[in-house]
Amino acid sequence: MTKHYILNLDPNAKYDWDRRTLRDPITADHPALADLIAQEVGEDPGSYLIAVSIEVKVLEKVANEQVKQTAAPVVSSRPQLPQRAELVA
Repeated sequence: MTKHYILNLDPNAKYDWDRRTLRDPITADHPALADLIAQEVGEDPGSYLIAVSIEVKVLEKVANEQVKQTAAPVVSSRPQLPQRAELVA
């Protein structure tokens, strides 16, 4: 099973839980690893002794400065509409 996630490392984050975050690149949900493993086991009731191997390959790296810049909404400038006073006069 191959899953892709975005790992964000921010040692300067305000809260401990924000220093290392893992999320789905499409839904931005945090992965429920126990649910993924249960799917692989087959979700039959019982207790399982399992081995989980994690292989990590960095596919792309983006600096935090670039992430913060792209996260800001883009506001396009448009001409100002006439005001009520201008329409009445």
